[in-house]
Amino acid sequence: MNKLHVAICLGILASTAGCSKLDHLGKPPSFTPIDDSTEHEAMMNLGLPLTADSTRPVDRASLWSAGNTSLLGDRRAMQRGDIMTVVIEIDEEAKITNSTDRSRSGSESLGIPHLFGLPQRINNSLPDGASLDNAVSLNSTGQSGGTGSVNRKEELTLRVAATVMQVMPNGVLEIQGSQEVRVNFELRELLVSGFVRPQDISRRNEITYDKIAAARVSYGGRGQITDVQQPRIGQQVLDAVLPF
Repeated sequence: MNKLHVAICLGILASTAGCSKLDHLGKPPSFTPIDDSTEHEAMMNLGLPLTADSTRPVDRASLWSAGNTSLLGDRRAMQRGDIMTVVIEIDEEAKITNSTDRSRSGSESLGIPHLFGLPQRINNSLPDGASLDNAVSLNSTGQSGGTGSVNRKEELTLRVAATVMQVMPNGVLEIQGSQEVRVNFELRELLVSGFVRPQDISRRNEITYDKIAAARVSYGGRGQITDVQQPRIGQQVLDAVLPF
């Protein structure tokens, strides 16, 4: 790879990393377009009904109709495009302490008194008292000790509306939700996704995060403050490449 190719690669890398920062250059960061979101697509394409009876017209004047718009109907999210509330209340604390102490000592000796008669020939030419009878002697001593501790505390309380993306063949619902809040020049975003069972959804159409399988919760943001806190792309590349 010549210098021209290296320069092109670095230019592409720099332009890709700087696109997100140019979005809020001198102005607040832009919201993510709603019309292009996966939640909007799920609401526009509802998919197939769960049962054949759901396509049958019902008497809207009856209090005992099977639809979810009736007074006694089940208003929980059940099919693609429905919306539910995800309650995230994380209050966890972990403390781990490890201590390790290890020591080892060893001694080895190797002699070659008869090696095709070579030691005897060499001994004659060595000074008085020198000999190859004990040619090699090794001594080693090693000692290692280590101490580690982890003290972590996390507390997060959030509520976000999630959309049913699709109904899996076993009836489990795949959900995905996003929320963006802009304060001055900083945009905070919350993303949640995972799989839930319909029976775990409460009558208030809510579900807690501990009942979401393969839960993915992301709470972060972008803006001028976040850009200052993050190291520059060149520094990140050097930190990943340099061995020291």
